[in-house]
Amino acid sequence: MPHLRVSGLRKSYDGTDVVAGLDLEITPGSCFGLLGPNGAGKTTTLRLCLGLTEPDGGEITMLGLPVPERAREARSRIGVVPQLDNLDPDFSVRENLLVFGRYFGIPRRDLEARIPGLLEFAGLTAREHARIQTLSGGMKRRLTLARALVNDPQLIFLDEPSTGLDPQARHLIWERLRKLTNEGRTIVLTTHFMDEAERLCDRVAIIDHGRKIAEGAPRDLIAQHIEPQVVEVFGDGAQSWAESFGRGAAERCELTGETVFCYTHDADAIVHALDARPDVRYLHRPANLEDVFLKLTGRELRD
Repeated sequence: MPHLRVSGLRKSYDGTDVVAGLDLEITPGSCFGLLGPNGAGKTTTLRLCLGLTEPDGGEITMLGLPVPERAREARSRIGVVPQLDNLDPDFSVRENLLVFGRYFGIPRRDLEARIPGLLEFAGLTAREHARIQTLSGGMKRRLTLARALVNDPQLIFLDEPSTGLDPQARHLIWERLRKLTNEGRTIVLTTHFMDEAERLCDRVAIIDHGRKIAEGAPRDLIAQHIEPQVVEVFGDGAQSWAESFGRGAAERCELTGETVFCYTHDADAIVHALDARPDVRYLHRPANLEDVFLKLTGRELRD
């Protein structure tokens, strides 16, 4: 049975569809990515799934329970990592875990037994008595993740878990998330980092204007929507090079700012030509999930 099933989900505000007939099905033990530009409906979708917002239509079943009818019961079995850390600055690391666990009605003896494992998971055993103000951003994020596990949830929602972190902290968070899925837990992840989604997610859904426009495993979406090789050409002469050579040599070229993106199945001729042009620089790489995302949702800035 799916840990989360969404069917025909709808929500509108002031006559504008924010979520427009969304269908999702998330299997146990998987990491599912919900991707989309700003304003695409990701946050509203999460709030609907958590029973925090009343839907206008559709059905939600979370851990076998209907939402919002039995949302409170369902939420007692899930974990949530919000986009912004909301740790209590008046308490220590250990006290944050202890107090949060009491919200679920977990007996203090059971909480005391769980906290050492949670601190070890977060890499904060040596900081258990530290105040929140003394922690780095990465430490706070790991503590927020550990706090979401205090009730031993089967399903965990993470809203942009690595935003604002340095590369070292991001990689540590990724390692912790992979450990959770290896334990059989289910993760629903929103992120603006396409490399994060490509590394962590078994499947992703790309939504825009409240509608799902693509879904599948990251590698499958790349193979389906994008030529396998990409050459990024940048510099003062990039646009003139694209007009004189690039557009004829590549299957598809896109100009964004001073960069020309050339998409092709064979980049040898393009790279050879660029090596003879000292007025431009280039990067030759395989296609990735960000290419898919930008092709399907556009390159224009979203506010």
